Formats: sequence, C-alpha cells, structure tokens
Amino acid sequence: MTTRLECAGLTGGHGSATAFRDVDLTVEEGTVLALLGPNGAGKTTLLLTLAGLLPAKAGTVAVDGATLRGGRPALANRTGVVLVPDNRCLFTTLTVEENLRTAARRTGPKPRTMLEVFPELDKRWDVPAGALSGGEQQMLVMARALIQRPRVLLVDELSMGLAPLVVESLFETVGRIASDHGCAVVLVEQHVRIALEVADQAVILNRGSIVLRSPARELAAAPEQLEAAYFGGHATRTDPKS
Repeated sequence: MTTRLECAGLTGGHGSATAFRDVDLTVEEGTVLALLGPNGAGKTTLLLTLAGLLPAKAGTVAVDGATLRGGRPALANRTGVVLVPDNRCLFTTLTVEENLRTAARRTGPKPRTMLEVFPELDKRWDVPAGALSGGEQQMLVMARALIQRPRVLLVDELSMGLAPLVVESLFETVGRIASDHGCAVVLVEQHVRIALEVADQAVILNRGSIVLRSPARELAAAPEQLEAAYFGGHATRTDPKS
C-alpha cells in the first residue's frame, strides 16, 4: 500500500496555546483512520493543521511523500487534502448543483457524476442547500469534497445532529469512498462505535497527546481499554504505528 498521509512530531494550536503535541500518524491509501477522544482533546485543531488552515508549531505533514508547507490551505488543497468541517459551510442560497460546481476542478468530475455515490441528491438537484434536511446537507458536503478528487479526506464530526439511520448510511459511504477512490480518510467522530466499524485503524487523543493506537476491530473488542484511554487513563499502545 502507498502511504498517502504522514505526519511526524506534529505540534500545533491556536496562537500561543498548544492543543496537541508530538503527533505521529501514517494513513495508507484506501484506509480510514478514526481519530477519537473526549471534547477538548485537540482533534479538530489537528485536522485544521493537517488541512493547512493553522500553521504547525513543530513537525511535518507529507502527502504522497511530499512535505507540505504549513499554514497554506490552498496549497494543501491543490495537493489533494480536502476538509469536511463540522459546520458544513455550504452556500445555503445556492442549489445542490451550484454548490458542486463551485467545488469542481476544471479537469475533474462533473457535478452529476456525484449522483452515482449520492443518488438521493438527484431529486433535490435544483433545491437551495439551505432547504435540505440535515442528512441531505451532509451528503452534499461529502459530494462537494469527493468532486475535488481528494488524496486525503479529513472529516470532522460527520454524525453531528443526524438521525441514527442517516449516520449509518453516511459512514458506509465513507468506507466506500476510501476503498473505491484510494484516498486516505481521517475521521474525527464522537460516535465511537460506528467510527470503529468503518475504520481500519484508530488513534485516541487525550489532552493533546496520543495515548492509544490500535487496529479498529481490536479496539472495538476491548471496551475497557477504550474507556481507560478515552476518559484519561494511560492505555498501552497496541500497535507501534498506525
């Protein structure tokens, strides 16, 4: 497998405050890494740093072996890093089609090809994004990310505010996107059980540091280890590098 995303010794935060430190991650093509942890652990700040929206205080981020310059989101995006934020950031007065057109690359897929992945959006094609249901909006956000042909897809809190059945469907789609398109997915999620079902590897971040990394299936089968790491205990790292 090809290593899509690798960061080494990554430390970052907002201004003078440090939110996470000495983070090492490796994510292969076609795989999903679940980045888990309690509120305030530094997960979203880490995603923003990987996406170039925040400069790193130390360490490196590389995509397909090429080191990225920190704090350059447009450059990171051109390299293939695409962020799905937790607040969706849709153009609410634009239609589904228009939202996709704003994200489409000149030589990339056409908007209607996204209906192959999200057929539910067909009947809402000419509807403003602000009139969509929460689940439909999240489908549109994912379609808008996919049309950019990501090499690295960063997804922050996909399940926020959505019904359980919608969440299950969206997470299945995330797994298919990784495998079918060969991208590396980093998934920040509070819905731990579903995240571990779709992920290949899992990392738990607590108080800004990685306290546990493990194959996702093994971690799902060890709830006591998961709980200890998630709520502040110091669990043994079951895999030297994910």
